[in-house]
Amino acid sequence: MLDHVGLAVADFDRSKAFFTEVLATLSIVPIKEITAEQTGAGAHIGFGTDDRAFFWIGTGRPPAGATHVAFVAESRAEVDAFHAAALQAGGTDNGAPGLRPHYHADYYGAFIYDPDGNNIEAVCRKPA
Repeated sequence: MLDHVGLAVADFDRSKAFFTEVLATLSIVPIKEITAEQTGAGAHIGFGTDDRAFFWIGTGRPPAGATHVAFVAESRAEVDAFHAAALQAGGTDNGAPGLRPHYHADYYGAFIYDPDGNNIEAVCRKPA
């Protein structure tokens, strides 16, 4: 089990706005922001639920390759909303909402690239 995941981003303000809009479709909201002055290095913002941040973005050295993160959606409608919001916020399509039975019989997911090229997904594993 993971406690949290973090991504380095090239443009903090752009990515903060992108993820604030897109993750809201999954009821994931900004929980805590930490400034570069506080850390002595980079700025960070944590997104989550119930006052617990589990997805963080921050300034820093990006990895050599893109990162993949999948968020749980409670319904297929949330997956659809996530994908639409991501495209509206400036993301790039990497797989429209739909069933992917090669992963799991009820695997309904959508994939987008964020502004830094990371592969971000929303997935619902519940039957229709």
